[in-house]
Amino acid sequence: MSKPDPTRYRTTNWKSYNEALKRRGSLLIWLDKDMVWLAPKAGRMGRPPVFSDAAIQFCLMVKVLFGLPLRQTTGMVSSILQMAGLDWPVPDFSTLSRRQKTITVEVSSRRSAGPLNLLVDSTGIKFLGDGEWLARKHGTHRRRQYRKVHLAMDTGSGDILAVEFTSSREGDSPVLPDLLDQIPPDQEIGTVTGDGAFDTRRCHAAILARGGTAIIPIRKNGRVWKEDCPAARARNDILRATRLLGRAIWKNWSGYHIRSRIEAKMRCLKSFGERIASRDPDRQTAEIHIRIALMNRFNSLGQAEIERVA
Repeated sequence: MSKPDPTRYRTTNWKSYNEALKRRGSLLIWLDKDMVWLAPKAGRMGRPPVFSDAAIQFCLMVKVLFGLPLRQTTGMVSSILQMAGLDWPVPDFSTLSRRQKTITVEVSSRRSAGPLNLLVDSTGIKFLGDGEWLARKHGTHRRRQYRKVHLAMDTGSGDILAVEFTSSREGDSPVLPDLLDQIPPDQEIGTVTGDGAFDTRRCHAAILARGGTAIIPIRKNGRVWKEDCPAARARNDILRATRLLGRAIWKNWSGYHIRSRIEAKMRCLKSFGERIASRDPDRQTAEIHIRIALMNRFNSLGQAEIERVA
């Protein structure tokens, strides 16, 4: 039996997307000359901070974007300010290290006009342990340590709207309610698509509580739940549809395969580095949020519009 021809796609806005890709390489797109660089006086006792959170976030974005140590980061930020014709002072490396632990990173995102169609998934990221080549050649000499990044992505804009950073022992399903809580209450949720790890009562109940529809495949050993709540009835409807149509047909019919987009977004997250540089959990959280802020900023410059070729 011959294999079917592979599906072909084409980019419909290649000219504008090409310009957006070039703008991503500009150093000055990250700098807003109207930003508040110096921290305003708080009127509290103690020494006030010299630099605002926006200034610290800008420096940390340059650090993560180019994979620089803190001292080299201060040198590059000084060069960027000089290119922009600004005589602003630059935080030293110790200030950046100290403020990274307490900063609340502002992650900008675009709001969809209609209901949100969310994709949820998680991935592990290493912060301690041998590299891949050393482990393959000599074996692992010490246990590697990982953290898990949980993301919720809007299919319309491609932006990351919610992120949770947990230990590697944390499962996917307990974190989903926390991801949905990060979505503004006035934002309507249409669908939430995830893999079989989210096939739990807690996840289905959290999705229904926000008025959304779950697109979650039933686990292969899944059975009918006792229909004692709306979440159980909604989940059993998916199970009956899967048994009637078959697992593969149900995935095509429900649009489950769009979940591949968040898999690609995980690859974008790790393009900044397979390892996070920080060791302190608070600094690690800030570093992950900085990566998300960079990814959303890239999306706002322009995305590829792709259509299927018949």
